Amino acid sequence: MTSMTAPPPPPVGQPPAGHAVLRFTTSLADALDRLAEVPTWSMTRAEQREALVELRRQRNRLKELELRVLVQADRDDVAADSDAVDTAAWLAHATGTSTASRHRDLHLATKLDTRFGETRQSLAAGVIDAEKAAIVTDAVEQLTRDYDDLPPGTEARAEAHLLEQAQVFDARTLRRLGHRLFEVVCPEAADAAEGARLEKGEARARALAQLTIHDQGDGTSSGRFRLPALHADLLKKALEALTSPRRIGDARLDAETGAKLPHATLLGHGLMELLEHHLSALPQVNGSPFTLVVTIGLDALVSGLGVAALDTGHRVSAGEARRLACRAGIIPMVLGGDSVPLDVGRERRLFDRYQKHAINHRYQGCAAHSCDRPPAWVEYHHLQPWSHGVPTDTSNGISLCPAHHRMADHPQSYDLRRLPDGKVRFHRRT
Repeated sequence: MTSMTAPPPPPVGQPPAGHAVLRFTTSLADALDRLAEVPTWSMTRAEQREALVELRRQRNRLKELELRVLVQADRDDVAADSDAVDTAAWLAHATGTSTASRHRDLHLATKLDTRFGETRQSLAAGVIDAEKAAIVTDAVEQLTRDYDDLPPGTEARAEAHLLEQAQVFDARTLRRLGHRLFEVVCPEAADAAEGARLEKGEARARALAQLTIHDQGDGTSSGRFRLPALHADLLKKALEALTSPRRIGDARLDAETGAKLPHATLLGHGLMELLEHHLSALPQVNGSPFTLVVTIGLDALVSGLGVAALDTGHRVSAGEARRLACRAGIIPMVLGGDSVPLDVGRERRLFDRYQKHAINHRYQGCAAHSCDRPPAWVEYHHLQPWSHGVPTDTSNGISLCPAHHRMADHPQSYDLRRLPDGKVRFHRRT
């Protein structure tokens, strides 16, 4: 009779049995346990900066590993031994998360495994995150759905282009670039095709525009609106101009607590000021105190075919741009070849309104690297001081938010350096 004995334990120092991925998760858990009580106050600022960037990078790499395991688990039907309807539902229950988010993960994991190998490698290297990976794959798929006669190799070029941009721009900007992929892969036909698409979308957006206001009975009213993106940009730009930090100063703070008011509250105050002090002037001056710059090529303006760009980042059809050019509050910036700087010489120290529009067109907000403050918040700075005999013209002007403007005004404390893309970066002098 053969006796049944338990297998001997693994020798000391030998890793536990199991797949390498499972052994890694165990080791990772042990390492995190060891760090649970480690104080972070003792880190230097340089160590904090390095650690935060590296932690984000490794988090991206872990996400790729998770997605790779997930897609294989789905193939192996890990939900078969439970009452879950599919893998995403099983994982949502096992982790206490939403089924919708796990379905999104599985959808992305499948695309990365079967079609978008370069994007998966970028995620695995930690240079992009899962949000950007989804933007890249969605944009390339949309491109191939919209245009079924693309030349061979187009999909790979489109993916490579967006992955390159993903290392420079944030997710919001990358999504916008994804909408314009056709311009990169087929630039000859891009303007006409996008112009036609925009015209169709503009007509639909205008038909869907609506506003509802309800009296709450307590001295307030609530409402909902739906506007074309163009008009939403106009409203947002107006409210940001009225609530910019330099303009309202301490009004950004709660009078009782001194805490900064929520951004939504500030915009609400801006809307009240817009209604009280500005809209009443429109019939008399036939215009608006807020301006929007529309940039369009001369050929497109004449023909009405193609696209134009707003200084908010939104794009409209050439036909819409021609209509806007006749309206107050809209300034057309027509490009007919090489742009000509709007110089005013030494007679003026301050930039005039048209020079400011040209500078805004160049930087689309604060020109400091990694700053996202909008054009309505910026101020205008001479790169070379006016007092040194340099003229006030657009080539010497740069748009900066108040915080970065203060840095630029204190060169003894901050070093300002121009970057290859025209933006600037500040370093504190030591």
